[in-house]
Amino acid sequence: MRVGAVVRPLVSGATYRQGVHLLLGGVLLLPYVLVAVLFVRMFTVPDAPYGLLLLVLALAVVIGVVPPFLRGTRALEIAAARALLGVALPDPAVTAESGRETWETRLRAALWFAVHLVAGGVVALLILIPLVMGVTFVVQWFGIAGGSLDGLRIGPLDEHDTGWLSLLGVATLAGVLYAVAGLGALAAVMAPVLLGPSPAERIAALEARAARLAERNRLARELHDSIGHALTVTMLQASAALHLLDTDPEFARGALRAIEETGRAATEDLDRVLGMLREGERADELGRQRAGARAGGAPRHGLGDLDRLVAHSRGTGVEVDTEIEGSVDGLPALVSQEGYRIIQESLTNVLRHAGPVPVALRVAVAGPTLMIEVSNPVAASRPRREGGRGLEGIRERVTLLGGTMTAGPDGARWRVSVRLPALGGEAS
Repeated sequence: MRVGAVVRPLVSGATYRQGVHLLLGGVLLLPYVLVAVLFVRMFTVPDAPYGLLLLVLALAVVIGVVPPFLRGTRALEIAAARALLGVALPDPAVTAESGRETWETRLRAALWFAVHLVAGGVVALLILIPLVMGVTFVVQWFGIAGGSLDGLRIGPLDEHDTGWLSLLGVATLAGVLYAVAGLGALAAVMAPVLLGPSPAERIAALEARAARLAERNRLARELHDSIGHALTVTMLQASAALHLLDTDPEFARGALRAIEETGRAATEDLDRVLGMLREGERADELGRQRAGARAGGAPRHGLGDLDRLVAHSRGTGVEVDTEIEGSVDGLPALVSQEGYRIIQESLTNVLRHAGPVPVALRVAVAGPTLMIEVSNPVAASRPRREGGRGLEGIRERVTLLGGTMTAGPDGARWRVSVRLPALGGEAS
């Protein structure tokens, strides 16, 4: 064993910080000791009102037992363990189901509180008796202990054996420091076990992290679909206006108006998404949408706005033949929004990969299923380009809602077919 490992507990700052933490437990234990001594003395008084004393004792026990189970007590213990024991503990968490700490967590925290008090009492005794004795034995060598050792006898030693008493004092001081270091190390090991998150809290933390990741993915899809569609439409409109500016000024003016409207709508979508980012975390992807229509949080576009989306696409030269079966007004808000974004991204993909070609769009609500089908001819002179996240984004939306999707060539046409559960559950 190296000398450094033996000496380190005596000179390490961690030993003294851990000693302070344990001593805090002794401070917390002091009121309990005083109350216990007080009741012992009262019960030893002759002719004392024992019935009243028992009632007061029961009340005192209840008051003394409550603090270890309080959430604030656990939070304070966690903060103290971080600062003084050097233990990395997460902030207190609550379960998603009840919004409160579980009884298992409270029991473990109460057990830690009791261990802290007992260890603090031990450290307090070490300071009051062995430490004081050790200091006294050491300073008597310099003749400043006065007559405090008169009549002292420890085994073969008495007050005249100043040298041996000084060595005993040094050994006592070292023993106290080793004891404090050992108790502090044990406390550092036990703190994560008793103050750390319970399995339910770990699950709640994982669910919260998954919700944050889902929200980031959703916002990324929102920006990709909205801004990507707006940029594609704007580029095509600008290109058409540039080529027809001299020969067809009226068409050019209409294209410029469409560019202005598309840019304004994209800016509104961007502001809404950024506003949602500033609002902070959401419970989860579906829960946020089902919480009801709220300012900045409700879907801005749904299948009820399909005419507007089709009009934008027609302004770029894409003729969209729309067929709607059933009513889309009764669809859940989330399904309506995601259906709109799926169609928007599909039309954007047509513009990017096939150009201004005729598109057949079919939307059907059949019982518990929403069906969306977008098809367009694949021009031989303009093969479909690889890359982009269009189909991937659509597939993510479909998977989120528990639907199914197929996409690929169907003869001379490219066809995207989506089935979504319109009333919850899985798409049939």
